[in-house]
Amino acid sequence: MKNVFIIALMVLLGGSCNAPQKSHESELNAASLDSTKKPMSDKEKVGTFLNAVMTSDTTTMRNLANSDYIQHNPFIPTGLEPFIKMLPVLQDNGTTAENVRMFQDGDYIFMHNIWRNAAPFGADEMVSFDIIRLDDAGKVAEHWDAMTVLVAETANGRSQTDGPSSSQDLELTEENKTLARSLVEDILMGKNPNKITDYISSEQYAQHNPSIKDGLSGIVEAVDYLTSQNNMFKYTKVHKVLGEGNFVLTVSEGEWNGANNVFYDLFRFDNGKAVEHWDIIQQIPTEGLANANGMFGFD
Repeated sequence: MKNVFIIALMVLLGGSCNAPQKSHESELNAASLDSTKKPMSDKEKVGTFLNAVMTSDTTTMRNLANSDYIQHNPFIPTGLEPFIKMLPVLQDNGTTAENVRMFQDGDYIFMHNIWRNAAPFGADEMVSFDIIRLDDAGKVAEHWDAMTVLVAETANGRSQTDGPSSSQDLELTEENKTLARSLVEDILMGKNPNKITDYISSEQYAQHNPSIKDGLSGIVEAVDYLTSQNNMFKYTKVHKVLGEGNFVLTVSEGEWNGANNVFYDLFRFDNGKAVEHWDIIQQIPTEGLANANGMFGFD
């Protein structure tokens, strides 16, 4: 259980600027080097906070985050000071993280992250989605996440994190969020499965789930296999939809492998259809919980 607890601690650290960044490097490092010349953007605040976590810069952490920082990772206690007391774990293990994508929807910053040198926590490389909410004063106030092992060889030949990382079509954010919610409800929750081509492009669909091949045919093949094993996943509720332009992240609850799970699905849209998909599925624990906030609890 100790290792599981530490794993959960490390999930919070996804998106740190301690490692080389594929995206947002100059943006976040500029904030870290000099945040006094001009007010930091919300993304810069989150990047600076996470960099402070990785470097045990407790002064910056206290400046940027609320003391009653709300934690939804089930193995980490709520509150900033309890979290600060756990920072030596980072230094002892030398774990680093790389932010691949960072987007914003209102007060929420949502990220796609890789971390390395994580063997003591379950695997050498892992991938996570992290969400941070800023309060009305711009302080880091709340955190959600999900994580899984980074797989070297995938069914589609893609990694779990590669592909475009910059948003486009910002004026279509709300339209794409509506599409994503309807996609999950009609297709993944099974309300109108025959409408799949209304939401997913039949010409291009780049799949990043390591067990599923590209295209609509890859989805059909995966569904047929899971059904034959009497182990088809079941989405039961959409808890949150966050978007920036053509990228939309849905956070859902459901059942798989005989247990309750959280499903994070990131879609990229083009011309009203989903053309790319990344995801993380994590079982929701029921024992050894450090807080009672649950893995959802969105407003």
